[in-house]
Amino acid sequence: MLPNIRIGLGYDIHPFKDGRPMVLGGVSFDTPYGLDGHSDADVLTHAICDALLGAAGLPDIGHYFPNTDPKYKGIDSQELLADVCETLADQGWTIVNIDSALIAEKPKIYPRVEEMKTRLAASAGISQAQIGIKATTNEKLGSLGRAEGIAAHATALICKT
Repeated sequence: MLPNIRIGLGYDIHPFKDGRPMVLGGVSFDTPYGLDGHSDADVLTHAICDALLGAAGLPDIGHYFPNTDPKYKGIDSQELLADVCETLADQGWTIVNIDSALIAEKPKIYPRVEEMKTRLAASAGISQAQIGIKATTNEKLGSLGRAEGIAAHATALICKT
């Protein structure tokens, strides 16, 4: 008999917008631009939420936190992640690990990775060792390569407790 483990995949992308705060993995970056979206537009956290929800066979982040609901306007995505993790825990799921990749020409992400892991781990109720974050560019190709926004991919492994 196989153990009850599942893998989920998440993806998010947001364009840049001048005058918006830049938040990635719950960490604010000091830039004159941010990501456009209904919430804080934290692409990394949104991709992680979708990976966790998908692994549990649940609907996506938009189902739980619709961008048409004013109560989520400008919300800190760490609150959304905490809610997602509580939903999974209520169903008996435990997070084994999360791995992720940010695709961005700017800002420089690597110097802030440990801060992001700290913030995400606290919101998810897991250790930093259970979270992987990588960053890459799009090698100047396409809209991401022209620095028009940021995308994130995430995978999550969960098991039934």
